[in-house]
Amino acid sequence: MDMDHKRIVITGATGFIGSNLARLFLEKGTEVVVLVRPGSVHMEALPSHERLRIVPCALEHVLDYVKEHKEEIGPAEGFFHLAWGGVNREEIDSPEVQARNVAASLDCVRAAHLLQCSVFMDAGSRVEYGAVDGQMKEELECHPINQYGKAKLEFYQKAVPLCKTLGMAYCHLRFFSVYGYGDHPWSIISTLVRELRRDHTVSLSACLHQWNFMYIEDAVQAVYELYQRFIGEKAWGPEAKPEDGIIVNLAGRDTRTLRSFVEEIHEIVGKKGSLEYGTFKQGKEGALSVCPDITRLEALTGGWHEKYSFRQGILEMIEREEQSMAPKPEGHDNIQKEAERI
Repeated sequence: MDMDHKRIVITGATGFIGSNLARLFLEKGTEVVVLVRPGSVHMEALPSHERLRIVPCALEHVLDYVKEHKEEIGPAEGFFHLAWGGVNREEIDSPEVQARNVAASLDCVRAAHLLQCSVFMDAGSRVEYGAVDGQMKEELECHPINQYGKAKLEFYQKAVPLCKTLGMAYCHLRFFSVYGYGDHPWSIISTLVRELRRDHTVSLSACLHQWNFMYIEDAVQAVYELYQRFIGEKAWGPEAKPEDGIIVNLAGRDTRTLRSFVEEIHEIVGKKGSLEYGTFKQGKEGALSVCPDITRLEALTGGWHEKYSFRQGILEMIEREEQSMAPKPEGHDNIQKEAERI
């Protein structure tokens, strides 16, 4: 389907994935409306474009705002819900904070319906699965460990019947580990790239569990291609019914021990700094292996595959960081992207 002159709505657009997804849709000729918390300190993450419309609206007020301003916003084809509060260490395991996220997110579904959206897509997470022995397939029964994972799963379970009642196709995107320039500064990739290049020591877990990384450019391209499938005219097979809600793992093909990824970064930066294994205290989840199955992603996109290898992604990330550090001409904004954890 031709994307020219189409419109989508994004919450969480100042975050790592949201800002890059907005940029890609703008490049494809789509009008992008972003609902942004008033006074957000991360506005510079948003791309500068004539087709970008910024609407000041906090997550908890989305439905009320849309009810009052739906004509002003205008009808849209797709709604991408990427905002989620309380992802810091203090609130990620808070039942109260995560319950508010679920309630506000369900209001986003209702707001999408008011805007005449035919597709609703949201950001799920690998932590919904919990501990899995073997590959993580979308049809597995989930046993999340922390409140964040439990809330993401709860929202999906409640959004499926709601979207069906409202007549919207629904896709729950389970992101695994997306990395790149603008990722959260304390993510393992950002930490390694930054600290090793400064010749510092990085404290790590044993890093012997399986892991999977996906470069940001590949991640948003995969989301875009899935969206095209949802608004297209192609017939759906029995393995995927959009009216019943579809879960899709968003990950790459390169799954190996975390230590292998760590050592590759160390080699890329010229063996600068040092790696201190077994000294980092794990969070509540512990050192769980991550082995995503992406068969459904490949099937729904007609054989999607990554453009970037892990090495290529790290090299481009370093290049972009170096460019951001270079002196800018007078009047040029030094854009610094801040991430929202998914």
